[in-house]
Amino acid sequence: MKLSARNQLAGKITEIEKGAVNAKVTVQLGEQTITSIITITAVEDLALEVGSHVKAIVKSSSTMLMVGDAKISARNQLTGKVTAIEKGAVNTQVTVDIDGQAVTSVVTISAVEDLNLTVGSDVKVIIKSSSVMLVA
Repeated sequence: MKLSARNQLAGKITEIEKGAVNAKVTVQLGEQTITSIITITAVEDLALEVGSHVKAIVKSSSTMLMVGDAKISARNQLTGKVTAIEKGAVNTQVTVDIDGQAVTSVVTISAVEDLNLTVGSDVKVIIKSSSVMLVA
């Protein structure tokens, strides 16, 4: 299967917490974890269980970048280093290494300037759990 989503992070499920309609699925990505909120039906259709290998899929436009620390509601705050910055006319594509896997974020040029991002900068990639899709 080919997808247009830039971010396809390989990992292993370490926890599935089921609610009435949705489930929170935690996926280990090397040293860090990413969580996904999906329906219980999706968990069943994909036959997900603890130990299953999956890919966490996130569109690059569904990511945010942060420098430093802040208390925010987004569960996924992946720490990494900027490995590439490609400026466009309005937006910039920033690539971040997260435990050996590349995460791409598309943000405005002014955001890159405001955060003073350069190759080698330490950043956090912020992703809402509801923006993380899983592929088994």
